[in-house]
Amino acid sequence: MSFRKVGNDPQSPGSPSPTRKQNKETTFTINCVTFPHPDAMPEQQLLKPSEWSYCDYFWTDKKDPQGNSTVSGFEILLQKQLKGKQMQKEMAEFIRERIKIEEEYAKNLSKLSQSSLAAQEEGTLGESWSQLKKSLADEAEVHLKFSSKLQGEVEKPLLNFRENFKKDMKKYDHHIADLRKQMVSRYAAVEKARKALSERQKDLELKTQQLEIKLSNKTEEEIKKARRKSTQAGDDLMRCVDLYNQAQSKWFEEMVTTSLTVEPVDQLLQKVDPAKDRELWVKEHKTGDIRPVDMEI
Repeated sequence: MSFRKVGNDPQSPGSPSPTRKQNKETTFTINCVTFPHPDAMPEQQLLKPSEWSYCDYFWTDKKDPQGNSTVSGFEILLQKQLKGKQMQKEMAEFIRERIKIEEEYAKNLSKLSQSSLAAQEEGTLGESWSQLKKSLADEAEVHLKFSSKLQGEVEKPLLNFRENFKKDMKKYDHHIADLRKQMVSRYAAVEKARKALSERQKDLELKTQQLEIKLSNKTEEEIKKARRKSTQAGDDLMRCVDLYNQAQSKWFEEMVTTSLTVEPVDQLLQKVDPAKDRELWVKEHKTGDIRPVDMEI
């Protein structure tokens, strides 16, 4: 993971902050995402306090378990959801087996209730025997209805959700990835514009000094031209920073929206505690709860 602070004094977050001069930088970047500097960070509240929501804890990238490459917070969320896809498949198979058992049991009970064994018995015993066989038929109907309920209210929703799940996750993944690529591109444009401004400023300063000490026959017109180029470079930098901030803002909004979209997956099993499960998982896998801020020049 590359850490780069906007301006001077590169420093990785979490390390002791050196003594800073007044009016120094208030932001730094991690993999082209801009965050508030720890020394100048305003108070920041969670977007969804007390909920351990995904939209609050996955803003920073981090190394994968092998330490070979950088993984974005969204990628960690995505992998969790894809693991859930296999869980949904296995749960649907489990419910399907239970449905088969219920249907087979209902079929056998119904068949047994129609048996002619001891059908010739008369009197009160015959009546009791007939009632016993009827109770088998009633029980068979209960199991048949239960299997139908399992199919309609458990198996079918699981299968329907799984059918659209992979497509939705792929769409989210591509969308977020495209926004990150746009941020990287616009961050590169900011750095290029920053370098161009620095060069223009140095050129203007040099020509001005040469004119002042009479080491060159530079005319005031050339100085004005250099000043215009410096001003234009400054305007270009401001434009690039504005475009970068727009891209990061869009990424921020989509990260929040998408994170909240995938949370209902946790609520498929209503008799467990999805909030507690999410809290435990977030505590173990979170990447960072400090949200990005606009880049400053």
